[in-house]
Amino acid sequence: MTDMAEAETEKDFRKPLPDGETTVQRLVHALHTTRTGYKRMPGFDPSIDNIEYYRAQQTVDCDEVFPRIYIGDGITAKNKPYLQRIGITHVLNAAEGKKFGMVNTDANYYKDTTIKYLGLRMLDLPSTDIAQFFFTAAAFIEDAVQSGGRVYVHCVQGVSRSATCVIAYLMIKKGMLATDAIRTVRLSRDIHPNEGFLRQLATLDNQLRRQRL
Repeated sequence: MTDMAEAETEKDFRKPLPDGETTVQRLVHALHTTRTGYKRMPGFDPSIDNIEYYRAQQTVDCDEVFPRIYIGDGITAKNKPYLQRIGITHVLNAAEGKKFGMVNTDANYYKDTTIKYLGLRMLDLPSTDIAQFFFTAAAFIEDAVQSGGRVYVHCVQGVSRSATCVIAYLMIKKGMLATDAIRTVRLSRDIHPNEGFLRQLATLDNQLRRQRL
């Protein structure tokens, strides 16, 4: 990078934002002031099936949080018949691995299906660098949506790592502000990204907002 290019990059970084910098506190407020509503769980008929029973028994737990985008837990990710029943074409595992707090699946797990798979190895810790995966995750999710498919994004519980990836997608590909993306997902699922992930989403938000000035 030339000295002039570096100077322009630094200048862009210092651009004041119309509504001020996005902060963790702003995102926490958006999260806590958005109430998750009741939605029919994909693949179940509420007039016949006891949906809360399935959630309580940890058999299936997922929600459609945006058209063609689903967030859920690791147990559901291993339920291939269910994923196929609701039309899932892509699976993004935001907790790939064999250690505690991770989900031990990979591309081979889905080789007997037509499901496309992406695995990201990370722990649900505030110190985890989840930002390094934002654009990779967004591209994978966009591929599913644009091809007319459906993507299942999961971690262990479907509340932090997976939710953060989907929020980043909505910001990068749909042009949403971080607060709006958080509210969109939270309306359909009771998500709880950890504070470190919220901080990285705030940084992404400020970067994207400056690029769009």
